Amino acid sequence: MNNNVRFFEDISKQIYNDEGVVTSTSLDQFNVEAMILKTYRKFEQKASVDPELPKLNKNAHVKFLKEALLSLPQSYACLEASRPWLVYWILHSLWILKSMPDAETLSKVVNFLSKCQHKEGGYGGGNEQLSHLGTTYAAVNALSIIGTEEAYNSIDRSSLQTFLWTVRDVDGSFALHKGGEKDIRGAYCAISVAKLTNTYTDALFDKTAEWIVSCQSYEGGFAGCPGMEAHGGYTYCGIAGLALLSRTQLCDIDALLRWCANRQMSLEGGFQGRTNKLVDGCYSFWQGAIFPIISAILSQDKKEMMETVLFNQGVLQEYIIVCCQAYDGGLVDKPGKPRDLYHTCYTLSGLSLAQHGTGALDPYVIGSTKNELNTIHPLHNIAPHLAYNALHYFIRHPPPVKDNN
Repeated sequence: MNNNVRFFEDISKQIYNDEGVVTSTSLDQFNVEAMILKTYRKFEQKASVDPELPKLNKNAHVKFLKEALLSLPQSYACLEASRPWLVYWILHSLWILKSMPDAETLSKVVNFLSKCQHKEGGYGGGNEQLSHLGTTYAAVNALSIIGTEEAYNSIDRSSLQTFLWTVRDVDGSFALHKGGEKDIRGAYCAISVAKLTNTYTDALFDKTAEWIVSCQSYEGGFAGCPGMEAHGGYTYCGIAGLALLSRTQLCDIDALLRWCANRQMSLEGGFQGRTNKLVDGCYSFWQGAIFPIISAILSQDKKEMMETVLFNQGVLQEYIIVCCQAYDGGLVDKPGKPRDLYHTCYTLSGLSLAQHGTGALDPYVIGSTKNELNTIHPLHNIAPHLAYNALHYFIRHPPPVKDNN
C-alpha cells in the first residue's frame, strides 16, 4: 500500500462527537462521515494492490472541461448570467491540469468575452447584460490566463475604472452591481481587478481596508458584511483583499488562523465553510488559500514562517483525490454529489495549494508524481506568472487617468 496515505491509522476514531445532543446538523454530519468512511475503506482495499493509488484522473477531467468549453450541457442554462465565470472556471482548471486549449480556441474565447463587456465598463454575464463585479473579475482572470496581446487589449480599462467608481460607496465598500448589495465579495473583486489591470488608485480604495476589517467576526473569520456569520468564501475575500491592499496589519491574524485551522475536518480531511457545516470540496481553495497568505503575513516578523504550511496537506489531498473525483471527469462537493465546473475549478485549486504549500517548499504530492499540478497564486487564483505578466503589460500600457466619478 502507498506509504503516503493515512489508512494505517484508524480514522474511525475521529468520528464526530455530538456530546449526546442529537440535532439535524449532527445527523447530517454522521451521515456524511459514514459515506466518507465507506469511500475510504473501498479505496484502502484497492490501494493494497495498486501502489500508484491514489490517482488523479487528469485525462478524464481535461476531456470534461474541453467539451464544456465548446458546448455546454443543457443543465447549465440556469447560469446564462454567469458565462464569464464558466469560461474562467474551465480555463483555470485546464491551466492547473497543464492542458490549455489551442490558440484558435483561445482567440474565440477573447471574442466572446468582448461581447460580454458593457459599454459603460466592466463585464456582464453575457451579451448586453449589465456589468457585475463578479463576472468582471471572472472575465479579467480568464483574459489574464489567455495572456495574449489580443486578450489584454480587449479590456477597455478606462471604462472599467469608471465602472469601479460607479459601484463604490463613500464608506469604501463596493456593490456587486449598480443598485446591488454591498458585501465583501464586491470589495475583493474590485481590488483584484484593479490590481491586475493597473486601474488601481489610492482614492478609489480609500477606506476599503477599514470596511473589510469591520467584517471580521468574533469567531476570527470574515462575514459578507459587518455583524454576520464568518464564512470561508467571505474570509478568503477579506484576507486576500487586505493582502492586495498591503493592509493586513489591521485584522486579528491570530483569531483568523485559529478559525481557519478549525475548519479542516478531522475525519474527512477536507474543509467545511462555516462552523458546524459539512465538508465541501470547493473550500479546499476558499479555506486552503488563506493559509499561505497567513504564512506570508507572519513571515514579515519571523522569516521561517514563509516555509511553514499551516494545514494538513496530505489529508486534504486524500479527500480530494479519493472522495471528490467523478468517474467520468470533473470534481464534486463530496461523494454522491454531481460534478460541475465550479467545484472542478476550486477543488483543483485547493489540490494545487495542498501540493505546493506556501510556494516556498518542494512539492508534497500524495500518490504518483503524475498527480502534480501547476502552481497557483493564492491572491488571484490564476498562475503566478500569468498575474505578473498581466500586471506588467498594463503597467507598460497605462489607461487614461480617471480618478473620480
